[in-house]
Amino acid sequence: MSLGDEIERTAASAAAFVSPGEQLAGVVPVEPSAGLRLYLCGFTGDDEPHWLVLDDAGRPVQERRLVREAASIAALCELADETAAGGDLDELRSHLVALRITENPPGIDEAEEAVLALQAAIGAPPRLATPEHLDRVGAATRRVELTFGDESGSPFAAAMRHAGHSAQAFVSDVEANYKLPLE
Repeated sequence: MSLGDEIERTAASAAAFVSPGEQLAGVVPVEPSAGLRLYLCGFTGDDEPHWLVLDDAGRPVQERRLVREAASIAALCELADETAAGGDLDELRSHLVALRITENPPGIDEAEEAVLALQAAIGAPPRLATPEHLDRVGAATRRVELTFGDESGSPFAAAMRHAGHSAQAFVSDVEANYKLPLE
């Protein structure tokens, strides 16, 4: 079954938990550890968003640790994908093409290849949020940084350290607005 099919199946299961005045906003597939597939479901309505994690069989997860892990890896992967190499990879590629045409500086081939590799590491939706995805995006981003001569430190690593605070705030929101009691 494709990831898209899994998301559709999970969305159908999540529909049973939609409250009046609310709708299912999205389903994020996550794998916080090898072999543990979960789905973070977001619900929107008139007030605060609500959250629910479903397991691979479409059953709600009430174990706090698993909910926290699912929300955390979802947030970190999203933040990594959004901030990698400055965030707008299509625009970066356009600038590199223009630079190739106007100046063709040494290293332009390596820079373009690195950006393409980063886009491949991020991939197209739907994506599975995993620690391995974070590692791939981090390594590909570092390659881009190095091709641009940034050997002193990684702006991406610094951004991800800061993103940890945002991810923790998201996890807290998921816990505070979870549809079921957590154990």
